[in-house]
Amino acid sequence: MKFLKSIKPLLLVIVAALTLEATALVQMYFSQKGIREEASMRAESQLEATRNKILIIIDQAEAAVRNSQWIAQWCLDVPDSMERVCQRIVSDNPVIVGSTMAMVPGYLPKRRLFSPYVYRDENEELVCRSLATEEYDYPSQEWFVKPMELGAGYWSEPYIDEGGGEMLMTTYSLPIYDKKGKIAGILTGDVSLEWLKELIGSIKVYPHAFCLLDSREGNSMVGIPPEATGIEEEVFVYDATVDRTGWKISIVIPASDMFDVLRSTGFIVMILQILGLVMIILMLRSYIKGQKRYSALDQKRKLVEGELHIATGIQMSMVPKTFPPFPERSDLDMAATIVPAKEVGGDLYDFFIRDEKLFFCVGDVSGKGVPAALVMAVTRTTFRNLSASTDSPGRIVRSMNDSLSSMNENNMFVTLFCGVLDLQGGLLRYCNAGHNPPLILTGSINILPVVPNLPLGIMPGMDFQEQEVELSFDDAIFLYTDGLTEAENIAHEQFGEQRMVDALHGRKSAADHLESIKGRVAEFVGEAPQSDDLTMLFIHYLPSARHLVLKNDISQITLLQTFVGEAVKASKLDGLLAPGLNLALEEAVTNVINYAYPEGVEGSVELDAEVGEDALVFTVTDSGKEFDPTARPEVDINEGVEQRKIGGLGIHLVRNIMDEVSYERRDGKNILKLTKKY
Repeated sequence: MKFLKSIKPLLLVIVAALTLEATALVQMYFSQKGIREEASMRAESQLEATRNKILIIIDQAEAAVRNSQWIAQWCLDVPDSMERVCQRIVSDNPVIVGSTMAMVPGYLPKRRLFSPYVYRDENEELVCRSLATEEYDYPSQEWFVKPMELGAGYWSEPYIDEGGGEMLMTTYSLPIYDKKGKIAGILTGDVSLEWLKELIGSIKVYPHAFCLLDSREGNSMVGIPPEATGIEEEVFVYDATVDRTGWKISIVIPASDMFDVLRSTGFIVMILQILGLVMIILMLRSYIKGQKRYSALDQKRKLVEGELHIATGIQMSMVPKTFPPFPERSDLDMAATIVPAKEVGGDLYDFFIRDEKLFFCVGDVSGKGVPAALVMAVTRTTFRNLSASTDSPGRIVRSMNDSLSSMNENNMFVTLFCGVLDLQGGLLRYCNAGHNPPLILTGSINILPVVPNLPLGIMPGMDFQEQEVELSFDDAIFLYTDGLTEAENIAHEQFGEQRMVDALHGRKSAADHLESIKGRVAEFVGEAPQSDDLTMLFIHYLPSARHLVLKNDISQITLLQTFVGEAVKASKLDGLLAPGLNLALEEAVTNVINYAYPEGVEGSVELDAEVGEDALVFTVTDSGKEFDPTARPEVDINEGVEQRKIGGLGIHLVRNIMDEVSYERRDGKNILKLTKKY
């Protein structure tokens, strides 16, 4: 027995060490992921900007050569004029430093090789010379051979033009066809690449990051700068390719630049972990010494219990506890609960309505006891203050993260889900900060798609992505903390997501849903102690009115089925009545579409469905010519077809399906009301 008792403290030390290490690894993982994503976005943005700057020069050079194509074709019969074509290309286009019209060997009967070359010298004056020399075999040059093979424009590999511009350049070559469709020569435009060194060298994503530029064939155009040649650490490389030229721009970021702040923070976290372990070891060592310390330890236990009692009081005093929270509203059915554990954590939920928008959040602080309860209180207060001035969940969460990071002396983090529901339109905007994804209850139960983002309080200045989804009548959102899915029984089995989903099946009120889940958790856990707070928030969206606008187009009739179905679902009527009500409404709307507006005139039909205490009322409104369908006399359906007057069967059908049908002309509009009583 003594041996077993001595083993337990050692196990506690090991568990504490593993927990601290796991926490650090989780923090490091999410932090590194966020930093890498930010670095990738910065690098990609810079690469795209640089690529566009290069393409501007490339496009200008291509346009200059292509615009002179027709002149070069005309000059095939007068070769001595080709020099003027090249002069025009160079003089009119500052990005081009040289141009030649290189004829296919033997094309000109009297001149086997002919290639007048015009370039801009150091004094910005145009100089003309011939490339048809023994020293410079232009028919074998890439800028001449490739467009001959391809029969199309081509950007050459960068080269030092020793026979022409005497500089690092690239050439755009365009084949010139004669009247017979045969390639007669190659018209070129040379672009100096000296400006690329300055452009590439100016890219500074991070202090020690640098940029490289390679050609299509992998030759270095702008290499590693001298100050970066000694880098021997891990680097991150981001690439982009320049269209048409095949050049590859690469941004190289040393890992030390990217993770410098994180490593400093990680070192501090490691020291705190070591100190924490040392404290735990010392406390356990003092416990093992025997019964002499028993009274002191007992006193400490009482202090801890008092602390937990204070934490519970802080936690429960900060969250709304009156349900239903908005008794005057019929468009919301809400319930929330926190079932505190013996070892109180920092779970929270909050909600309020401003400007017909429901602001709500559910969160979980990483620690326990009074520190976690205090962080929970600060988090809730910050949420309230920020939500009072902005409707954007993304901005709310970003500001909360910056605020909590600046005062996070205990290295706690908070997972949080923040949402803003437009009660009039049903648009739900939300932002998730490392929290469990909520469930969305529509026709089925599914996990709401969320971007995980980082928890709050880890690092300031982080970006949090906002998302949105449309809620319809009878849709619901269920939010919870991991104390629900991770509730364990004696066998250390967890309650899990599937049991949670199963507990949400069936139509119940929000409060009944939560009571049902709490009952199932209690039944599953049995005698096992509750290890974490269990927090749940259920939001049931029940807008009482429906509105639909149709054009006076008969194809719009198909939209009525969903409109009527949702209205019947919201009412106390039997769902089997929906097809009949839809038929009556189709008849009324078809009558408006066919006869209310003159032919060729665009109009509309407005429909409203009001769910009342005693009846479901449909209102059909149009601005067409005045017409009272209720004024038509009842149709004798027993008369023969020959004796019966044309018309009247439609209103007869409507009257037989609905309990009340009334009409009025008000403010230039026809208003037809169809009532079906419960």
